[in-house]
Amino acid sequence: MIQLHDKQFVPFISAKEIEFAIAKMVAQIEDDFTDETPVFVGVLNGSFMVVSDFMKGYKKPCEVSFIKLASYEGTSSTDEVKQLIGLNQDLSGRSVVIIEDIVDTGNTLVVLKELFKKQNVKHLRIATLFFKPEAYKKDIKIDYIGVRIPNKFIVGFGLDYDGLGRNLPEVYQLKE
Repeated sequence: MIQLHDKQFVPFISAKEIEFAIAKMVAQIEDDFTDETPVFVGVLNGSFMVVSDFMKGYKKPCEVSFIKLASYEGTSSTDEVKQLIGLNQDLSGRSVVIIEDIVDTGNTLVVLKELFKKQNVKHLRIATLFFKPEAYKKDIKIDYIGVRIPNKFIVGFGLDYDGLGRNLPEVYQLKE
């Protein structure tokens, strides 16, 4: 068990399980983009560890970029998504794969889909390490899913609770 600020968290997903899930996503995406050079777009802050491990495993030509959006306060998602850092490259006619750490409500995906629609991308795919199907209420297809999880608050492997826990190599869930 670990303590972050005023809350306790218990072990949930091991580093080995995370490694396996990322390798599975890499293999699927390599198969889907055999003749293209995709641009992987990580959504900061949470996706930095996912993107790092993903890129180490991806053996074909590719590019990587980042965008920063915010939608969380404490342990709950807000209905408002703010763009804090945007993309600075032309993506028209390119295949883009958004790499998320976690998809829960899908509010961030709505904003991202609109952003990339304006950029005239050739293909837009979405990959997420963690997916909460119980919380997801949008009609946007998630193309690659590492691990489906219950609708519980988690930290570790890039995910935080008020700034703490991102550096943990495994995932913990809020103790009930």
